[in-house]
Amino acid sequence: MAKPATFGKRENEKKKQARRLEKQNRKEERKQAGKANSFDDMIAYVDEYGMITSTPPDPDREKEEIKQEEISISTAKQEEPDVLKGRVEHFNVEKGYGFIKDLAGTDKYFFHVNNVLTNIVENDIVTFDLEQGKRGLNAINICPLNQVAV
Repeated sequence: MAKPATFGKRENEKKKQARRLEKQNRKEERKQAGKANSFDDMIAYVDEYGMITSTPPDPDREKEEIKQEEISISTAKQEEPDVLKGRVEHFNVEKGYGFIKDLAGTDKYFFHVNNVLTNIVENDIVTFDLEQGKRGLNAINICPLNQVAV
């Protein structure tokens, strides 16, 4: 035999039923009030400044002619990157890696022995390039300052 519903359960069921009814009423109100009367009510226009408006453009308005020759397309002049200089702070020959401290700032860059073009030792001043690695920028094409990278 089923137990009779407690007062709290009945109250919760009444609240749920009231919310469902209220939701259904709101849904029907939106259906009635939200219908667009025609296709023209749903159209939006973009003016000459890129702003969305509800009014169509004026067909009698005089349009400005732009000559194709007057349009100039170009890219910004790129400066050649400066040669980065640094000092070899740490170089572990057995493990094949090291760190270079940039002379222009306080940044340190990891390098691997495969990216060294000639023999280097700690405290050498070197030139290098940078590339994005897994954990940040890595130094590549490393060579002593008095030699030029090929």
